[in-house]
Amino acid sequence: MSIVTGLNRRQVLATTGATALSLGLGGIVPALAATKLRQGYQTNMWGMPTYYLMKSGLLEKRGIEIEEFAVPSGNLTMQQMVARQVDMGTYAGPSFILGHDKGDLVGIAVIQNVGKTAQVMARKDLGLKTVADLKGKKVANQVGSSTGNIWTDQIAPKAGLKKGDYEEIRMNTNDMVAAMVAKTIDGMVTVEPYNAIAEADGIANSLQGGDFFSFDKLPVFMAATPDFVDKNPDAVVQYLKAWLDVGKEFKTNPDKAYETIYTFFTSKGYKMSKDTFKVALSRVEVDPGFPSDLNGYLTHHAEILLKEKKIKAIPDWKKALRPEFLEKARASA
Repeated sequence: MSIVTGLNRRQVLATTGATALSLGLGGIVPALAATKLRQGYQTNMWGMPTYYLMKSGLLEKRGIEIEEFAVPSGNLTMQQMVARQVDMGTYAGPSFILGHDKGDLVGIAVIQNVGKTAQVMARKDLGLKTVADLKGKKVANQVGSSTGNIWTDQIAPKAGLKKGDYEEIRMNTNDMVAAMVAKTIDGMVTVEPYNAIAEADGIANSLQGGDFFSFDKLPVFMAATPDFVDKNPDAVVQYLKAWLDVGKEFKTNPDKAYETIYTFFTSKGYKMSKDTFKVALSRVEVDPGFPSDLNGYLTHHAEILLKEKKIKAIPDWKKALRPEFLEKARASA
């Protein structure tokens, strides 16, 4: 008996067309049920390329259905992933190392470099010029974040500040500008767009010696739980194809990304001109890949974290980093 008995010609064509798609012969999206992915992202500028990815429609074209999990900073996403509440999320090297140490999280790509987005700033009315001038002052810090770790382990010590030389105020990055205005803090370790807003509004100024880029380019990893990767290897490849598309759009059509992300911040009540916002977003370099010097970079940070007794051992990068998915995405893009 024919397998198409009872089907009319249009139904046969529709069925064979779907089969072609499922075999990858007629398009880029498999004719399968969408893969559901719990995506974590931070609501500062570091998370905005991910936000754009989710709003661009590029994931749907690849058969990925997203559930959003927004948090103030990436270290919170990392904690959610360790607890297996989220499947994927972005954060910088120190948080990625901590996540691998605590929950075997794996890196599937470096999505962007954000070293130019992070600054140590002080209230403008205080007239402070250098990081060393924060001695005896109240400094807001997102404790446990990658910027927080780099501040306490590298930037402050280089300026001659040791723990106890300043009062550390634990605070989410998105609350720091308001605290500056209220004069409950004197300095802050923060990221875009908050430092651009504070500077444009005359609230704070950048401090000499507090430019993160001179210490670290801050590559931001897209990390995944090993559970999700092992169960959905094909979906991970499709997901990274969408990221490659995002990278192209940031280069060839940045205004589209600017508008989407600018709308996000203004919808949250932030007031800033489009010019100020463009300056802030331009400091994020979106370029999905696997830099050749990644192992050395991560080892440097792992050694610092091990010395501070924040991790048990230097990770095995062959287990922590999974470049094969991005290689497949590039080969079949």
